[in-house]
Amino acid sequence: MSVLRALRQVTASSSRAVARPAARSGPLRFVTMQFAPRTTMTAARAFSMSARRFSEGSTDVVLSQKLAEELKYEKEAVADAPGEPEFLKTFKEQGIWEIQDVTGNDEVTLVRKFGNETIRMMFSIADIQNNEEEPEYEQEEGEGGEDQPLHSYPIRASFSITKANGKGSINIDTMCQEGAFIVDNMSYYPDAQLGTELTAEADWKRRGLYIGPQFDTLDVSVQEEIEKWLQERGINENLAMFVPEYSEYKEQKEYVRWLDNVRNFVDA
Repeated sequence: MSVLRALRQVTASSSRAVARPAARSGPLRFVTMQFAPRTTMTAARAFSMSARRFSEGSTDVVLSQKLAEELKYEKEAVADAPGEPEFLKTFKEQGIWEIQDVTGNDEVTLVRKFGNETIRMMFSIADIQNNEEEPEYEQEEGEGGEDQPLHSYPIRASFSITKANGKGSINIDTMCQEGAFIVDNMSYYPDAQLGTELTAEADWKRRGLYIGPQFDTLDVSVQEEIEKWLQERGINENLAMFVPEYSEYKEQKEYVRWLDNVRNFVDA
């Protein structure tokens, strides 16, 4: 069909539509009503999908993938390890200290009875992360590392000792390092609750009290007897070796848990 003939047919059709509006008005209106809503709905869907995509962060998918990769790596690293490490089984079998470990907390508490005394020890796994940032030049001495202990980084540990039939408490601040507890100071509180309560108010009240001299300024014979007194209560080398091992064990569990929680949040 030529272009000229097509134009004539279109012109003729238009003229007939004007001459007979009753015969053609219905179908034309029907066609118009059919296509107009369809176009509007398509545009609305496109806008809705675009808005939904833009409401999600553009980096969410990549971050989620990286977290999943790290989580997989950490789980595979301990896949062949037993559910409970041997050092922890041995420590529990001794039946001396009770471990109070709350999932999600970075502090660990150990409690034991010694006669009429209750001994409570607290340490934090946060000290591991702080000491991982130490410069590497400290390891230059003794490059072979044969004489270096497995866990040489310091972890702060505090002890509180109370008596069932006595008033007051003794608090001892130490540094656990290289299989030993290095005593910093030893303080006495006439009120046992004040000495052991873990509240901001109690901590504020303790700040105004005399906590005793620095341990290394005491007479050497007094230092030696205090150290023997502590060792008799199980504050010894075995406990000092357990603290960093358990700190690494708990820190690894908390790190895997953190990865999983963050990834789930990003994916939600």
